[in-house]
Amino acid sequence: MKKVIKRIEELAKDIGKDINLMEVCGTHTQAVARAGIRELMPKNIHLTTGPGCPVCVTAQEDIDAIVNLALAGIPVATYGDMLRVPGYYGSLDDAREKGAKVFSVYSVEEALERLNDYPDLVFFGLGFETTAPMTACAIQRGLTVYSTHKLFVPAMKALLKIGELKIDGFISPGHVSTIIGVKPYEGMGVPQVITGFTPEDILVGIYMLLRQIKEGQANVENEYTRSVRKEGNRTAYKIIFDVFEIADGNWRGFGVIPKSGLEIRKKFSRYDAKVKHKDILDKVDFGKSRHPTPCKCGEIIRGLKEPKDCPVFGKVCRPESPIGPCMVSVEGACNVAYRYEKQ
Repeated sequence: MKKVIKRIEELAKDIGKDINLMEVCGTHTQAVARAGIRELMPKNIHLTTGPGCPVCVTAQEDIDAIVNLALAGIPVATYGDMLRVPGYYGSLDDAREKGAKVFSVYSVEEALERLNDYPDLVFFGLGFETTAPMTACAIQRGLTVYSTHKLFVPAMKALLKIGELKIDGFISPGHVSTIIGVKPYEGMGVPQVITGFTPEDILVGIYMLLRQIKEGQANVENEYTRSVRKEGNRTAYKIIFDVFEIADGNWRGFGVIPKSGLEIRKKFSRYDAKVKHKDILDKVDFGKSRHPTPCKCGEIIRGLKEPKDCPVFGKVCRPESPIGPCMVSVEGACNVAYRYEKQ
């Protein structure tokens, strides 16, 4: 590690200007903070957190939709962190306190098992290409799903197109890349390195990015070769698109990003909660979902603010009493900063 850090310092000195590198994976966010990698960087190398936390980027409208289904008597199951994300109508945990049938599960298999007792159960599906194959398999086996699954590369392209923050390079996501491979990242015009999750992986990835920047290159390199193949996992990829089709996706902090969402195909519409429970969802006032809050999660997701810049961070917003999803999820920038950087 010392040799890599020294090489990073040498490259940073040679480059001689401020460089913004964005990590766009929630697991990377944790790993960077846990290992103190930001503190190891030369002064002109800045590491910024992007939209890599699936819970954090789930739109407020989708939170309010699933909470309203629960309050209407529809049993709901989802991953644990999502239960605590507050919306205008409260969180799923709040709905459970009011008597709604809400279940925390560790996998879609657990949700499928609950169908024996709750045949009308809805699974709140979220995440990127990493979790979408498992949800797709569960739909094929008869699980009703409210899908907020998303494709990740369009969000990276949206960040560059919006141009609010100059991004000199991406530490691209390892988990997503095991499914999609290397090719989808090509053509963005900025250096990228797909990395693993050890401190050594991340430091080598930063070195590779700085080397590209110094040489004026904009390539996609794969440091995580032990898990990521160039072509990705074609079997998992096929499963996704057997069940889902590409649609516009609604992201917290971004709004609608064209062709970034995964919606259930018509041939599986009997398992699509948005179709099955349209009568309930049509009555929800989603205008209230845009009610302003002091939470700055949207700006943090886009790399415009750090958690410490949010007026409620560490005060009224803490892991035990979160105001927004960036503090709820263990992969959220605020939760990570509170646990590893607050002191």
